[in-house]
Amino acid sequence: MKISQEFVVARDPDTVWAYFQDIPSVARCLPGAELTGQNDDGSFEGKLSAKLGPMTAAFEGTATVTPDPGTRSARIEGKGVDRKGGSRGQVVVDYRLEADGAGTKVTVDADVTLSGPAAQFGRTGLINEMSRRLIADFVECLEASLAAATPEEAAAVRAPEVRGFGLFFSALWAWIKKLFRKA
Repeated sequence: MKISQEFVVARDPDTVWAYFQDIPSVARCLPGAELTGQNDDGSFEGKLSAKLGPMTAAFEGTATVTPDPGTRSARIEGKGVDRKGGSRGQVVVDYRLEADGAGTKVTVDADVTLSGPAAQFGRTGLINEMSRRLIADFVECLEASLAAATPEEAAAVRAPEVRGFGLFFSALWAWIKKLFRKA
């Protein structure tokens, strides 16, 4: 399943690029994400939890980040397993930063593969709609982190908790409205 998103951050590209290289800070702004460690090979260990309607998936796994400072872009490759629910997931994310007026446009292209019970949500537009809402939460946290006056204040900024059924049903409603607009 392909997911593409764009958003603008009200900071210059150098500032946003520097922030994106601080993986623990970025992880704090990803709703449902928790960084649990870094391996000797540079990969990161972590958890990602999401409530998908009546189901909760808690993926544990690894991710590698390969930045390209010359183009202000990076590739993130991750995989994880939801041991309790029996789902598996893989993701390849490519992002790039570009100047946009006084800010920075961030373009994210992801290819997500789900198997097991979580895969049923990948067959609809729900994952796409939920990703839009999660990106909005990420951007809000990112802006708050960058606006913090001290490193301690920035470290205290966290993404809002993923709101389970509320997120699912608001995403479902938005997806249904899109279907009717196409008809």
